[in-house]
Amino acid sequence: MKIGIIVAMEKELRQLQQLFGNESVRVEKCGIGKVNAALGAQRMINEYRPDVIINSGCAGGNGVEVMDIVVGSEVTYHDVYCGRAIDDSTVYGQVQGLPARYVADPTLLAKARELPTDGRRIHSGLIVTGDWFVDSRQKMRDIVTLFPEAKAVDMESCAIAQTCYLSHVPFISFRVVSDVPLQDTDASQYHNFWDTVADSSFSMTKAFVESIW
Repeated sequence: MKIGIIVAMEKELRQLQQLFGNESVRVEKCGIGKVNAALGAQRMINEYRPDVIINSGCAGGNGVEVMDIVVGSEVTYHDVYCGRAIDDSTVYGQVQGLPARYVADPTLLAKARELPTDGRRIHSGLIVTGDWFVDSRQKMRDIVTLFPEAKAVDMESCAIAQTCYLSHVPFISFRVVSDVPLQDTDASQYHNFWDTVADSSFSMTKAFVESIW
């Protein structure tokens, strides 16, 4: 099995490259945001032709704690609205003509739910994506008003999911909670995450990859 792992940032790339030396696992950085994420996913699909793609990295959490793991059972956009002028069935977060939510590959999701926790909590649920770094309580309130069940918010997952959906590649997003915006001020938890605890934050991604080989 060939496994592709996509991250957004250089510091995430360095963390994961230290964990994988097997040529059956390719770790690549796409860059931050939806366009970079989609381009990076398509490039990986075209050049590496993976059997599955995993999006890994950190995310802001909702109703969870820092260092918890959120596995995206489904993902959608929090900053997309196509309106109802043409198709009144289109919902908030949905690109018209595409799924309202992209559902994780069921086999990958089942494996993620079976992982040993090693004292850390794993949650499966909705991840919402948008081109906005959520560094204020008000912005997070705005998002959870629309998506109260969201467990995490990031800037790449749904764009990668959409690309994988169009290319028929199984996908899952696997995120470490770096901060909880509703409990934070000016992203102080996020900065503390990278300063103090990030070194061990991606070990669960390695355990997950080993479980699906």
